[in-house]
Amino acid sequence: MVGGGQLARMTHQAAIALGQSLRVLALAPDDGAALVAADVQYGDHTDLAALRTFAKGCDVVTFDHEHVPTEHIRALAAEGVTLHPPADALRYAQDKRAMRERLSELGAPVPAWRPVAGPADLVGFGDETGWPVVLKAARGGYDGRGVWMVDDAAQAAALAATLLAGGTELIVEAKVPLRRELAVQVARSPFGQVAAYPVVETVQRDGICVEVLAPAPDLPEELAVAAQQLAIDLATSLGVVGLLAVELFEVAAAASPAAGIVVNELAMRPHNSGHWTIEGARTSQFEQHLRAVLDYPMGDTSLAAPVVVMANVLGGEPGGMSIDERLHHLFAAEPGAKVHLYGKQVRPGRKIGHVTVLGDDLDDVRARAARAARWLQEGDGEREE
Repeated sequence: MVGGGQLARMTHQAAIALGQSLRVLALAPDDGAALVAADVQYGDHTDLAALRTFAKGCDVVTFDHEHVPTEHIRALAAEGVTLHPPADALRYAQDKRAMRERLSELGAPVPAWRPVAGPADLVGFGDETGWPVVLKAARGGYDGRGVWMVDDAAQAAALAATLLAGGTELIVEAKVPLRRELAVQVARSPFGQVAAYPVVETVQRDGICVEVLAPAPDLPEELAVAAQQLAIDLATSLGVVGLLAVELFEVAAAASPAAGIVVNELAMRPHNSGHWTIEGARTSQFEQHLRAVLDYPMGDTSLAAPVVVMANVLGGEPGGMSIDERLHHLFAAEPGAKVHLYGKQVRPGRKIGHVTVLGDDLDDVRARAARAARWLQEGDGEREE
């Protein structure tokens, strides 16, 4: 797996149970996966020579992020390396303009959008579709980075000029009538077998996912099935092998179920919206990703409990209780909470882990997961939201 972050760390844990050895390409010895994996090589994912050395002896090369240059993936494939997902699929997770173009060709539900070559393109789009609009960097950007809400023409002209002068490729999208954010994950093998997980609701705060609710509460069955079918169709049409996470907007009621959802983003790897599956599904997303890229039959994706809530743990201010002390208090208060820490240095707002709680009642499970996450973040699980 190229990349040594928390996704590689948790994929390594899944690989152990399958009798597999996961080699990790990490940037530094303190990367989350490098701290736990036995087979670690160090190098930059933008360095083709490092990628070539890393790939020698690997049965399959896969990724824990989308930042490997497309031309490097193509070069490795031409040299006989098996890579999943392949470059032709991964480019749609790397480049938002390419993704919007391809999804539009496929007839998938996407917001009205336009590439931005100059300030006039952005201003004209806003004047046509109505303000505000959403400006996005075509490449890079996550957790709210690379996304700007633009309120009017004056702001649009100044912002676009600044970003374009700095070399940022841009697209603009209409602001959709958002009810909430949803996500659905599917896995696809080289054989073509697919498996879809239940649709979940993702709760965002300041552009960062703080909570995932599985299954998405009060989601009509027709809409859930439409979302799963959309994800399966996209995985097949785009040639994805491995996990595909489709981030969705649920929008105002429409004439058909499929019209009630709009595609926001794609990720072709294990994803934060699927961390709940480690305890909350019969097969975790990390095991499923390995099954898919190794062309094993897919695992059972059904829920392990009626309600599953995953709460992300964000870094708090330094000082105060140690993580060990916080774990002590958390486990005393919530013995059923399952904790996953990523081995990251703590910085305010940084995702350093997650907590998962299972149960029967959404309000109760949600409150317990939030309390557990607060204990790890702040050392105080009693604080009210």
